[in-house]
Amino acid sequence: MPTLPWKHVIESQQFDRKLLEVVFRVADQMKADLAGERKYAKALDGKIMASLFYESSTRTRFSFESAILRLGGSVITTENAREFSSAAKGESLADSIKIIGGYADVIVMRHNEAGSAVRAAEVSSIPIINAGDGAGQHPTQALLDMYTIVDAFPDFTSLKVAMVGDLRYGRTVRSLSYLLTKYENIEIIFVAPSVCKMEMDIKEYLDKNKVSWREETDLAQVAKEVDCIYMTRVQKERFHSSDDYEGAASKYILTKEIVAGMKKEAIIMHPLPRVDEIPTEVDEDPRAMYFEQALNGLYIRMALLYLLLNND
Repeated sequence: MPTLPWKHVIESQQFDRKLLEVVFRVADQMKADLAGERKYAKALDGKIMASLFYESSTRTRFSFESAILRLGGSVITTENAREFSSAAKGESLADSIKIIGGYADVIVMRHNEAGSAVRAAEVSSIPIINAGDGAGQHPTQALLDMYTIVDAFPDFTSLKVAMVGDLRYGRTVRSLSYLLTKYENIEIIFVAPSVCKMEMDIKEYLDKNKVSWREETDLAQVAKEVDCIYMTRVQKERFHSSDDYEGAASKYILTKEIVAGMKKEAIIMHPLPRVDEIPTEVDEDPRAMYFEQALNGLYIRMALLYLLLNND
């Protein structure tokens, strides 16, 4: 079994096409193993994962904790590190990481500040996995997103992906944009309120890597031409002005009528949680992949933990 070529998982750019294929292959093995022999059930026996979340989370935290437990390891955790760790007493992130590094074999960290994962990795004696750093990146979400896309379109020669909603503060779409550059003949269409447009650093990165992109405002029209719609929640907690948030919230809703105009083989994705951007009546449509997408996070995170910690 291969291993990862670096100690920490901090950003999507660490993964080239070859390494993506390795991670996806191991994720396939984990998925099959959970449904069958369970030969990996003790693969990480004795390993301890520290789940250090300064921001709230359901899917990411639970899937990581489930992943280490299903591989035979164990978890030490805090649900809200800003309130229930020494951070509430003023302890620096660096000091917390140095201490926790003596208690565990890997730290999975979510933080409210962009760049926090890099700062943690600089002082950590054990691997750091970035589980989301503010409006920065969320590399493991990008991996499970790309895994979902590749699974739905295993032989694609070209692909149009629409990213819709909060693209300015959405770390998931930023991280996925980096991974999409690893594949040929990709076109990305950005659909966002004016205050939530994708930032120029991502657009420049796409240009540098010769990935076609454009911005549109008509979701119904875009839905007819794309292979994948990636909806996102407008994140109220990231906005500094309530007026800006109110102007952006509920602007783009993927209604059942819009879905009816999509390609038969297209897919609908969402990192969750959702508010009102995808009505629940869309859930029964076979193109709705967001719950399967969330479950894919378990297999991807099992694969990453195995590749980072397995000594065999």
